[in-house]
Amino acid sequence: MMGLAELRKNRHLIDAIDWDMSPEEAVRLYLEWGNNWSRGYRMIRSKEDESYYFVLNTWEEVPVVYFIRRASEGAIELARVEVPKRLSETVDQGRGIHRGIYAVEDELRDWLREELDA
Repeated sequence: MMGLAELRKNRHLIDAIDWDMSPEEAVRLYLEWGNNWSRGYRMIRSKEDESYYFVLNTWEEVPVVYFIRRASEGAIELARVEVPKRLSETVDQGRGIHRGIYAVEDELRDWLREELDA
């Protein structure tokens, strides 16, 4: 699995990032495709469609960001990025004690964009 430094070197993957994709939207698109309306947003048309996006995992002691490749046949974690301490505290305050998988938003998304020059 890649880290931030390796991901930073892969411009093709960086350019493919869907910054608006959330874990919920990925499930709707790839696991329920064909069973819902596009809502004017996007649809999966074939098994060749794929998305690249980040998720925030707060199940671990320290929040971690995973870079995901999602297609209809499944999801693969391509990179693991540790959240800097200053942002980790912000994430903890925003999520409270709730553990789970979340969309990457706000300061954390801005930090990733800056780190990846995206």
